[in-house]
Amino acid sequence: MKKILLTFVSFMSLIALCNAQSATPAMTLHTTAFEDGGIIPVKYSQAAEGAAPGEGTSPALMWANAPTGTKSFVLHMHDVDFAREKTTDDQVHWLVWNIPADKTELPEGLPRGAQLPDGSYQISVTGPVYRGPGAAASGPLHHYVFEIYALDIVLDQEPAADAFQTRTAIMQAMQDHVVGKAAYVGRFRRPQ
Repeated sequence: MKKILLTFVSFMSLIALCNAQSATPAMTLHTTAFEDGGIIPVKYSQAAEGAAPGEGTSPALMWANAPTGTKSFVLHMHDVDFAREKTTDDQVHWLVWNIPADKTELPEGLPRGAQLPDGSYQISVTGPVYRGPGAAASGPLHHYVFEIYALDIVLDQEPAADAFQTRTAIMQAMQDHVVGKAAYVGRFRRPQ
């Protein structure tokens, strides 16, 4: 009986080891601009010196371990502490979609414009540009969530005039096509 039990335990250990070695690592999102859960530097906010109203410098973002079959990426940055017009909508700070599947990063300081050089599109409530964090100095720190989605399709969506309509259309078009996701959080409020 001991021999059978020992053989069974050895067999199960071998299966667990094989599964651990073949497991796909989780998709990740990262920036060197601030730690996950940390404070977003003023440079990347609306309060930055020289920032156009409602804008700021976008941080460099890197992602890894996109699943096999990824055809494009969508980046969604939003202020989860903001309630828009008494609804469940939060603030659209940045939405970039149709990022090519062979990309693993967005550089710091992406330019203004609805369509970027790589063919992807961007929008925010400020317009076709990154909208930096801008929570009031008198209030609490706001949580800004950066989400990267890996999709098994390229979306057939162009920007609408309204960022909220665009986000709704993009999120609906993504349904049943998300093959991976990662998130990264930064916190911010304007300096006193």
